[in-house]
Amino acid sequence: MDNTTDGTWDTLPVRLNDGVLQTLDELKFTHMTPVQSACIPLFMSNKDVAAEAVSATLTPPATSHLNFTYLLYAEALCFRQVGALVITPTRELALQISEVMEQFIQKFPQFTQILLIGGSNPIEDVEKFKDQGANILIATPGRLEDMFRRKPDGLDLASSVRSLEVLVLDEADRLLDMGFEASLNSILSLLPKQRRTGLFSATQTQELEKLVRAGLRNPVRITVKEKGVAAAAAAAPVQKTPSRLSNYYTICRSDEKFNNLVAFLRQHKHEKNLVFFSTCACVEYYGRILEALVKKVAVCCIHGKMKNKRNKIFADFRALKSGILVCTDVMARGIDIPEVNWVLQYDPPSSASAFVHRCGRTARIGNQGSALVFLLPMEETYVTFLSINQKCPLQKMPPVKDVVDVLPKVKAMSLADRAMFDRGMRAFVSCVQAYAKHECSLIFRIKDLDFASLARGFALLRLPKMPELRGRMFPDFTETTVDTETIRYKDKNRQKQRQKMLKEKEENPTKRIFVKNKAWSKQNNKKDRKKKRSAKRKHDEDSDVDDEDMKELLNDSRLLKKLKKGQISEEDFEKQITSKPKSKQKAKGPSHDDSEDV
Repeated sequence: MDNTTDGTWDTLPVRLNDGVLQTLDELKFTHMTPVQSACIPLFMSNKDVAAEAVSATLTPPATSHLNFTYLLYAEALCFRQVGALVITPTRELALQISEVMEQFIQKFPQFTQILLIGGSNPIEDVEKFKDQGANILIATPGRLEDMFRRKPDGLDLASSVRSLEVLVLDEADRLLDMGFEASLNSILSLLPKQRRTGLFSATQTQELEKLVRAGLRNPVRITVKEKGVAAAAAAAPVQKTPSRLSNYYTICRSDEKFNNLVAFLRQHKHEKNLVFFSTCACVEYYGRILEALVKKVAVCCIHGKMKNKRNKIFADFRALKSGILVCTDVMARGIDIPEVNWVLQYDPPSSASAFVHRCGRTARIGNQGSALVFLLPMEETYVTFLSINQKCPLQKMPPVKDVVDVLPKVKAMSLADRAMFDRGMRAFVSCVQAYAKHECSLIFRIKDLDFASLARGFALLRLPKMPELRGRMFPDFTETTVDTETIRYKDKNRQKQRQKMLKEKEENPTKRIFVKNKAWSKQNNKKDRKKKRSAKRKHDEDSDVDDEDMKELLNDSRLLKKLKKGQISEEDFEKQITSKPKSKQKAKGPSHDDSEDV
């Protein structure tokens, strides 16, 4: 494993328990990763740690080992005394950490753990904790906060955590991005102040800095980089993606994208691939289609609106040697899927930082991996934008070979089953809405979108009624001659329900009230305005360093816009970008051989 330090586990200042060393050997973790070598000694000396690491540096075993640092030297805890707590943003990551922890606990029968995540009945979790107890909690914020409120059901979790020694906040920036700030503050207020806390994040944000100040006591700050990165940082921008990742992009029209995707997946059917879409509706639609078109390959689908099925699907896909996982950004952070060969981004993510996290699902822990993003001709400037603002260089991939037009087959699937027809319409609408709300609106502009080409790419039978299309003609799109109202559901129960509903409407016609909706791209609802006010208030409260960073980012965007309009040459663009004054450097501590800053 190349992404390891030169140190083995026996080089730590305090020798690990023989049971832990035996488990590490069984898991084939012979050397420490950079974050482990930096953090575990600090945890052993009762220090709080705030670690920033590039994607693929923090693996689930890393956080498990940090929790076990406490368990190695603590005496056996009582039945319901909680000594260690891990909080993660997604249930998939929590499940993965729990699986690793379970292997360690086999050598320590005096300790027990419990997994508290969504997708299951909370009363069952309450009863399990009351009956079996737990010394280690691994949880998502929503379910954990709910458990603290279960005192009427006989669970006094607040009393159980008084013995807490170790708290780990994994993927902390993602915890905040997903709106868990209030839950985290509520949870932190119930935990003892005297504890060891480890906060791990791929990026540093203003909100994260506030969480560090609130939840950690004089933390040691650690920045973990890949080998050679720190040495080159003075001369060149720091690359945020793993060095062993081959990052590509391809340019194709909207009505060609899906044909290219299917051809690519057919040519790589013996590999393990992740395919990212922008919305849950797109995952539902295209996932079903890929199941039918890419033969003899396991196709799994995961998105945020799935409830009970997500855990099983995730576990099943991890166990596969080859297959396709169609997903949203719920799978973009923290999770570790073994031996992913390709990460395919059918839709660019809504934020540039999410692009890096998606790519980080492959080329993990020193392994090779590849990523490919599909861009429209008008979006090619995004490549330059990523290179500058995310330090993520991409190279152009040659056109996919042996591309076949599969869209007629997709149309036939919609004609044969109304459920597929409905999915296609919902997916198209959700895609347009997501595009309208893209953070990088200078490049991803809704007014530049070719709706006819996009609809052909979705293999729609007709265009949906939506504000963005109102009053416009699309001669390049040919609707089906079939009356779409006559398309039946394959599911007999759904078809019966539809027939019943249509009959009721026919017998009791009511006057429909039409509300003229604004296009999604032009809406300024209360929630959006509140977010903007909150962001502005936070920005005004921030330090001068953060203000300089924001000005630099805005300046980059202006220069990029000028370059796109041809107002400046590429040479002038590069000169202005590279000649900007450098931000204040953070004070650095002693460095490790693998270029860590502690």
